[in-house]
Amino acid sequence: MPKTRKPKRKVPVTVRKGKRSGTRTPGPSGSSKPAATRKVIRRFHILHKRQAQLQKFLEGDSVELSRQAKDAREELQAIEQEISDMGGLEAYQKMSVIGQGNDRGGGSEKVLLEFLEELGYPKDLNEGQRWRVLEVGALKPDNYASCSSWMDVTPIDLHSRHPDISEQDFLQLDEEENKEKWDVISLSLVVNFVPEPKDRGRMLQMAHAMLRPNQYLFLALPLPCILNSRYVTPEHLQGLMTTLSYTEVKKRWKEGGKMAYWLYQKTESDKDKPDSEFAPYRKKAVVRSGNRNNFSILL
Repeated sequence: MPKTRKPKRKVPVTVRKGKRSGTRTPGPSGSSKPAATRKVIRRFHILHKRQAQLQKFLEGDSVELSRQAKDAREELQAIEQEISDMGGLEAYQKMSVIGQGNDRGGGSEKVLLEFLEELGYPKDLNEGQRWRVLEVGALKPDNYASCSSWMDVTPIDLHSRHPDISEQDFLQLDEEENKEKWDVISLSLVVNFVPEPKDRGRMLQMAHAMLRPNQYLFLALPLPCILNSRYVTPEHLQGLMTTLSYTEVKKRWKEGGKMAYWLYQKTESDKDKPDSEFAPYRKKAVVRSGNRNNFSILL
């Protein structure tokens, strides 16, 4: 009697393939070498963004049984399966923590503290003065433990990995309750993880409203977001931030690097600013051709 063959497991349509056979992104139990870690993190970003796009499409699809809706549901199911196969959000967070290890240079908080030190802080603070810091997308609760004498840090994340990290969506914060409440808001590897370009812009606008006058926004993005995007260049980002009433005081990135960091100071908003100044940032405009990514920020 012939042996019964086990059916081959269907490969999700979202999995990138090699020349002849499917090659999967390594899961959380795979290598923790820098290249493998970055690969997993990038793949989660791609899947998360596409997942949000499909969910939005299905919410607005007026023809319940249309061919497009059916295809979208199948793709969404495949994406959710791949995310599950990779270990879910827990795996993404684990890889992100690995990437912040001291053996890899530590987290981006080191850059923020260096920026503030170059500006004279905490020496220029009054005795006993403590800054209120909102750390968005925190993976560890003690990133700023060494600054406890002058920083009162509130770490938040969409899915908390620690009881001392509040589970909170920044975009769902009460704007009136947080108006001019914070001295520093850290958006490190956060804006690029937001699926919708307009929500990225809204995040930057909300941060401006929540900062105290003349205080600081720390922004960290993967370098390809500004050097290999169809829609964003360093100059474009600078123009957008200026339009939102931020002044760049520090930046750090280099050609061939992985990350870009900025420290912006909040300036007073011009309520009479003409709408024409916002117009270039409300629609995508191609600034580079070729094989580029689609990162953008819209107002």
